[in-house]
Amino acid sequence: MPPILYLVHRIPYPPNKGDKLRSFNILRQLARTHRVFLGTFVDHPDDHQHVGKLSEWCEDVCAITLAPRLGRIKSLRGLLSGEALSLPYYRSAQLAAWVRATVAAQGIEQAVAFSGPMAQYLDAPGLQRRIIDFCDVDSAKWTQYAADRRWPLSWLYRREGERLLAFERHAAARSDASLFVTAAEAALFTKAAPEAAARTRVMQNGVDADFFSPAHAPVNPYPAGGPVLLFTGAMDYWPNIDAVSWFATEILPAIRAPRPDVRFWIVGMNPSPAVQALAGAGVVVTGTVADVRPYLAHADVVVAPLRIARGIQNKVLEAMAMARPVVLSAAPAVGLAASSGTECEIAADGAAFAQAVSALLEHPERGGPMGVAARDCVLRAYSWPAHLALLDRLLGVAQSVQAHDSVPAAEAECAALRPAGQGS
Repeated sequence: MPPILYLVHRIPYPPNKGDKLRSFNILRQLARTHRVFLGTFVDHPDDHQHVGKLSEWCEDVCAITLAPRLGRIKSLRGLLSGEALSLPYYRSAQLAAWVRATVAAQGIEQAVAFSGPMAQYLDAPGLQRRIIDFCDVDSAKWTQYAADRRWPLSWLYRREGERLLAFERHAAARSDASLFVTAAEAALFTKAAPEAAARTRVMQNGVDADFFSPAHAPVNPYPAGGPVLLFTGAMDYWPNIDAVSWFATEILPAIRAPRPDVRFWIVGMNPSPAVQALAGAGVVVTGTVADVRPYLAHADVVVAPLRIARGIQNKVLEAMAMARPVVLSAAPAVGLAASSGTECEIAADGAAFAQAVSALLEHPERGGPMGVAARDCVLRAYSWPAHLALLDRLLGVAQSVQAHDSVPAAEAECAALRPAGQGS
């Protein structure tokens, strides 16, 4: 199998949060048809123990420790250099040297960078094909953050949006393909970078519907009490912090007014001080849990009240795969192949969100059919292999399979998974 360079801004294992779910599944897909050389950062002490596990999919791994506090200090260099602060945050002379040496020693010609800032490592001599999985338009996210902040953060975030967009455009111009998680994100990028339109593609998220399945029937983790509303996610991530804060302070009171026994559970790692402060008065904050599936399986309603969201959310797909009724705001619903009122409920504002949740609690018989329809939607539209087959085409895997008679079974299977007639 040919070698390939894979660069990821955060160690893609374990796949226990949104970006790592996508980066891990890409890793697994690449490993089926290539010898993978992985360059990545480890930004949490707990993740160092998992570096060795990556040898299951990788021939070699360069894992650089990234201390977030030190990284933020390093990022301030961008104010002097005039570049986006995200770039020095993920800049490592050690990783750059490893990339150059590995590309030269292994004769690597193809590379995939996961997350825009990792594209700064794609200038290694010898690389002939470069693919960037931007996932979302991160520059637009920073600009959106600026609208909700006071000076000087508003200025700093607006500056980051502008400088990061300039880098994204530069990186996309030097790449063979730029990938985004939804058509809406791709359209947003091509509007800002029309010169990249011909090489911009959509590669949606998927979900492991065998792992996230109601068939597992896990034990109920909730103590006896009233109905449970559930939010899952990494709770040190600002869009998630904003979502649960908005829900707990502005939406939940309206739901609890006629039903004071309703409980809101916030399940996810690293809850920030702002999230921890929400605990009490019907709100439970768990922190890290060993397995999120029991919480999903026994929640009455799963909520995704995200106001700052880019792309389809894994938390939504996982809840749908578990056949739970889901209420989500308009932002994470963009590009979602689900119909409001049948496979989920999409709420335009806080009042509509409270009304949708209350209606499902008042008429629990609606939740079952909605959950079944949600899982059917996931099975129909959100298969990881089907979406990731785009990488095979971009990397020439299909042509390779046709050109050689003695292809490994995994390569043949990967080629067979390509959906007929799907545009790239």
